[in-house]
Amino acid sequence: MTGSPSAPTIDAVEVSVFVVRTEGPEADGTLAWDSTTCVVVRASGGGRTGLGWTYGPAACAELVTAVLADVVRGRSALAVPAAWEAMVRRCRNAGRPGIVSMAVAAVDTALWDLAAQLLDVPLVVLLGQARDDVPTYGSGGFPTYDDDRLTTQLEYWVGELGVAAVKIKIGESWGQRTGRDLDRVRRTREVVGDGVEVFVDANGGYTPGQARRVGRELDDLGVTWFEEPVSSDDLSGLAELRGALATDVAAGEYAYDLAYVRRMCAARAVDCLQLDVTRIGGITEWRRAAAVAAAFGLQVSAHCAPALHAAVAASVPNLRHVEYFTDHGRLEPLLFDGVPEVRDGRMTPQVDRPGNGLRLRPDAERFRSG
Repeated sequence: MTGSPSAPTIDAVEVSVFVVRTEGPEADGTLAWDSTTCVVVRASGGGRTGLGWTYGPAACAELVTAVLADVVRGRSALAVPAAWEAMVRRCRNAGRPGIVSMAVAAVDTALWDLAAQLLDVPLVVLLGQARDDVPTYGSGGFPTYDDDRLTTQLEYWVGELGVAAVKIKIGESWGQRTGRDLDRVRRTREVVGDGVEVFVDANGGYTPGQARRVGRELDDLGVTWFEEPVSSDDLSGLAELRGALATDVAAGEYAYDLAYVRRMCAARAVDCLQLDVTRIGGITEWRRAAAVAAAFGLQVSAHCAPALHAAVAASVPNLRHVEYFTDHGRLEPLLFDGVPEVRDGRMTPQVDRPGNGLRLRPDAERFRSG
């Protein structure tokens, strides 16, 4: 499928890697890091250039250059799903999950931006707008923070961003410090008060027994979101915890395709399905995954990458919220112009310009890698 004979074609696909250091050492329950890598794709055609990215390793850039760029060049710039299908088929022997899916996501999100620009409409209008804005929640609260740093972050989210929910990391050191985990949850509740929801994310750091015991304490503390209490691949474990606890159980950020999404939904493993547009293959697959979740009566939550999620999240009726992850909230304005702001806890996709409204900043070059 090439689209209308008169449609502009995709002429060029360029990829760049940017690395932004965090403000200090950071960690969750199962991983530590000190920088964030952003692989940026620019797709051009018809005198316009679309922008997309993924938060994946630099190896994604090699895959875009060596494999995906040739697949999409010369195709209709308005037939994005056809380009997406061609990319996925070409990568059959490379394996769909992980780096392949993230590389496809970077190209796909750039192509959707390009198509909207060529049609002279905002991206959210092209996708079909389900809501004017999207609710967000503050996310971070790393165990590497001391109490003062945690308090400052929580107060910023609630006071400056106006969010109605905050999320901190627990499961420290693969579940070896549950006492400190719970102390930090109590501290969070003290800081934000009773009028703000408290979420936690264990990043799969607990065993099922630990998660059940900690979860009962979380219920007593009024926590309403328990993310990845066990590995997101342990669907039966998630389902058992969902049945045993009052708090909502959430997972899905590592969904790379529809088959994974269907398995998680069919297992009744979660109360809310997380989807990440930079991992699941871009806007094309994100929207299909949201439809699968809807068929099982589930809402979806956009995982991280708030600027890239603004338009696609606003295009589905079964959205619960968008995660305003602190690292990405800091990084995106450093690399891109046009990043939507969070005001009164909500983010509005831009409707004043064609496309997603995002452009690479000239001074982003200082973060370029390689």
